[in-house]
Amino acid sequence: MTSHVMNTYGRQPVTFSHGKGVWLWDEQGRQYLDALAGIAVNGLGHAHPRLVAAIADQAAQLIHTSNIYGVRHQETLADRLCALSGMQEVFFCSSGAEANEAAIKLARYYGYVRGISHANIIVMDHAWHGRTIATLAATGSEKARQGFGPLPEGFVRVPYNDIPALEATLAATPNVVAILMEVLQGEGGIHVADAGYVSRVAALCDKNEWLLMLDEVQSGVGRTGRWFGYQHFGVRPDVVTLAKGLGSGVPIGAAMAAGRAAGLFHPGNHGSTFGGGPLACRAAIETLAVMEDSGLLANAEARGDQIRATLARELHGQAGVKAVRGMGLMIGIELDRPCGPLVGQALAAGLLINVTRDNVIRLLPPLILSESDAQEIVARLLPLILRFLAADAVQ
Repeated sequence: MTSHVMNTYGRQPVTFSHGKGVWLWDEQGRQYLDALAGIAVNGLGHAHPRLVAAIADQAAQLIHTSNIYGVRHQETLADRLCALSGMQEVFFCSSGAEANEAAIKLARYYGYVRGISHANIIVMDHAWHGRTIATLAATGSEKARQGFGPLPEGFVRVPYNDIPALEATLAATPNVVAILMEVLQGEGGIHVADAGYVSRVAALCDKNEWLLMLDEVQSGVGRTGRWFGYQHFGVRPDVVTLAKGLGSGVPIGAAMAAGRAAGLFHPGNHGSTFGGGPLACRAAIETLAVMEDSGLLANAEARGDQIRATLARELHGQAGVKAVRGMGLMIGIELDRPCGPLVGQALAAGLLINVTRDNVIRLLPPLILSESDAQEIVARLLPLILRFLAADAVQ
């Protein structure tokens, strides 16, 4: 049967009917362990009773009014996010790409009020910031950018985790207004920035009065074992972008501002029809409350340490395995060869994973993962990796 859905995704041959906790069931009743969480979205797993009750209660009261009017849950959520992050104000939208668009606009407007035309934003190789035209221009994937030119100017790319290259580029680049980066690259292969690199970037921004803008769309909201990934590095960003895990599956994004970026936008500078609606904000408020009440930050750190340590031990010395790395429940296993077929093989084994950068197996399980769930992920994944490498070696 021909589908009328636009052909924009290379979908796996499965459709899910329902889920509970870390488990999903397809339309034929087969059960799967979810080690992907909707690509770092479903931090509370599936059908969490408190989230379901909050969404149902809010839907029965008010779903949408627009930002022409006050939205009480939006104010409550902004207060909570600022308390957790140390930021000063929040713009709400509906996705990570929109949050990064807001950050880019903030940077350009920051340049405008300082009298800088043709502002430049420093971005990183292998970064991922979204698929809109502006966020695509900032994204480090040549494959993703191909065919969509001409893309907006004003983005200068540098190698990730390379201070000399960054300093050389900055010295040769006029009109810099901001540095946009991920402290933990997700789509780029689960690469964690060096602590010294992050602190040096922050120092350069402070010295030159540039905006330090951190994309935490995937790494934020507890996934790394802290509320936000940058909290591992002791820096104070000017802009932080969020989405994915913030609403536990209800679409919501946020661009948080502080310091040099705070107070820049005024009515008319930016907006969103759906951003920060009552339903999405209620879901996010409940998500943060459940995470705090259930100790999910500590759990993310512990379960992530457990999975990485077990995989590192079992794969030590294994030909074809280059690295096991990550932070909290953002985990990557890098092989020395493309490993896309492992996604389908894992699906057949009842495990949901994906592959990024062609050769990095990516695990992003729900933050509610138990110790036994973590053991089961490794038990299902490890033989698949070993079998894949052995079969590839024979060929």
